[in-house]
Amino acid sequence: MTFSIVARCVRTESFGIAISSSSPAVAARCAHARAGAGAVASQNITDPRLGRQALDLMAAGATAEAALAEIHARTPHIAYRQLALVDPSGGTAFFSGEHTLGRHHAVAGPDAVAAGNLLADVRVPERMMEAFLALKGADLGDRLMTALTAGLAAGGEEGPIHSAGLLIVRDLPFPIADLRIDWDDAAPIAALEKAWTIYKPQLEAYVTRALDPAASPAYGVPGDPDRI
Repeated sequence: MTFSIVARCVRTESFGIAISSSSPAVAARCAHARAGAGAVASQNITDPRLGRQALDLMAAGATAEAALAEIHARTPHIAYRQLALVDPSGGTAFFSGEHTLGRHHAVAGPDAVAAGNLLADVRVPERMMEAFLALKGADLGDRLMTALTAGLAAGGEEGPIHSAGLLIVRDLPFPIADLRIDWDDAAPIAALEKAWTIYKPQLEAYVTRALDPAASPAYGVPGDPDRI
């Protein structure tokens, strides 16, 4: 009931994940990323704790493969989980337990993993990876959204999707983008794409407002002073 892509940007050393599902609020449970640690999708029959545990392990120096092996060894009910990881060096790992739902598949590429379950077509993760790699050097958020849209075009999930999310982190103790469509009856990925298109030009302004308010640009809303 989910398809996703986790990735690292070599140029900016940022990490991100784009994800969609028939379930509500998928990004709230399944999308995990931390500056300096990596990105993780914990999906299928979801245990959000696994995403945080994987990030802790990679932050402590474990590779994606080592982190996955540790989680696999110590986690009850691991057969119900699907995981995708990328570490600070761009190493990748993925796992689909024997109780992963429906058609499922995962594929790794340079600095990225795409994975899904209950897929309309088993090739959905491959199409996502192809779209991601075709935009090498582009903005990470653009690459992730292009990959998510390609996954939908390739068939997406077996049934209708209702939620989507985009999470991006870099060298800051907070996400630079955390956009979510928690429920949409029509087109959550299109709604997320619109949110990203609006948010992207303002992203650096929000970072500046957090780090140096005196240097931040005006809000550009009615009643806004020239500078805050």
